Amino acid sequence: MPEPIKTFNTAVEATLEVIGGKWKPVILFFLTFGKKRNGELMALMPAVTQKVLTQQLRELEADGVIHRISYNVVPPRVEYELTEYGWSLRDILHLLCRWGDSHIERTYGDKAIVLSEREWINKTAGL
Repeated sequence: MPEPIKTFNTAVEATLEVIGGKWKPVILFFLTFGKKRNGELMALMPAVTQKVLTQQLRELEADGVIHRISYNVVPPRVEYELTEYGWSLRDILHLLCRWGDSHIERTYGDKAIVLSEREWINKTAGL
């Protein structure tokens, strides 16, 4: 048997190698709702810096999970979308979100807010 290139303690570790960190799962979750431009992602995640967002997007692209679409227009326009491989994470990301909702309710009750839900409420209410 050839020497392994890499050893993982569990396959969960391999998953977290690709989607782990504070912002990657959030980016991927938002992309499950369709293509997003850089500015849209920044608006959805106001605490992320441009530098970190760019770094995370590049890493996700290098792992083949997202695709960067660059349009040849002035000013430059770039969108990000999930690849077919990235779409295989959809159910996992949505389950993480549901678990997070339960955890927030259990731990914080009505003393916490989920920004993406507030944005969604404002958009649907026309605010």
